[in-house]
Amino acid sequence: MSAYQQLLEQLPQQPKKWLITGVAGFIGSNLLETLLKLNQHVVGLDNFATGHQYNLDEVQGLVSAEQWENFNFIEGDIRQFEDCQRACQGVDYVLHQAALGSVPRSINDPVTTNSTNIDGFLNMLVAARDAKVQSFTYAASSSTYGDHPALPKVEDNIGKPLSPYAVTKYVNELYADVFAKTYDFNCIGLRYFNVFGQRQDPNGAYAAVIPKWTAAMIQGDDVFINGDGETSRDFCFIDNTVQANLLAATTTNPDAKNQVYNVAVGDRTTLNQLFEAVQSALQKNDINHSKTPLYREFRAGDVRHSQADVTKIKTLLGYEPQFVIKEGIAQAMPWYVKFLG
Repeated sequence: MSAYQQLLEQLPQQPKKWLITGVAGFIGSNLLETLLKLNQHVVGLDNFATGHQYNLDEVQGLVSAEQWENFNFIEGDIRQFEDCQRACQGVDYVLHQAALGSVPRSINDPVTTNSTNIDGFLNMLVAARDAKVQSFTYAASSSTYGDHPALPKVEDNIGKPLSPYAVTKYVNELYADVFAKTYDFNCIGLRYFNVFGQRQDPNGAYAAVIPKWTAAMIQGDDVFINGDGETSRDFCFIDNTVQANLLAATTTNPDAKNQVYNVAVGDRTTLNQLFEAVQSALQKNDINHSKTPLYREFRAGDVRHSQADVTKIKTLLGYEPQFVIKEGIAQAMPWYVKFLG
């Protein structure tokens, strides 16, 4: 039995209180769904800057009435220290997902990205430390690798950041390390690599590539590829990301604490391959998109290739990704067809 399977059996027998920041977002709402189904008590904090009420409504429809009663939602902002304090009261584990993502957004508005991702992060660290939570697990980013050319990406080898967003996520890691050493505070950072899946928003200027392309294909629109399509990424299905968060938050391995981990599959998919995979998955859901992609200029701040080494997280946390990209797309596609239909 895997470490994660053991955890899934143990958690319902030992209900704890969890805080999820960014709970109305893509990753946050999936964490909420999993924890409520495991009969955990969850506090959620969100200001709806990028999250949506309909994500919470969907989770409510997927859990029992008794499980939903274990959820306490606070509409608040991590940039307000009082909101962070209120959310952290009595909490055992913090899963800090709240942030302003997107490289292009950070290039267009570095000030707001900085205030949310750095000031807000520090507020959460202080509030969680003062509340004496057992662990603080936070969303780091593969953007931290910056211009470092080596593949696959190994946690200890990073380059210079290529965007304001990447700077903020690296500063998060620096702050977490200082808090671990200065206050003996248990922090674990998870460097996400292109997470995708159900409830990932396909709308807006900063939508991620898989939901954006899927929406375009469903609606019969053109799909645009930045560059020549040979840019590659390590796409990670949301269920793998949920697994990493729960393992990190609850680990009792002293060597596993106060670390940063890659969260991915350890594979590489080009944008051209991704286009074919999404198109094929839609065909299996009775949607035929026959248009060829349109190529345009490379996007500023993007790295050319990204692939994770997941040896560390497998060794220290017992992480075992359950879905490769095609399996994840197949799992998520019915949701997109229903959501966009």
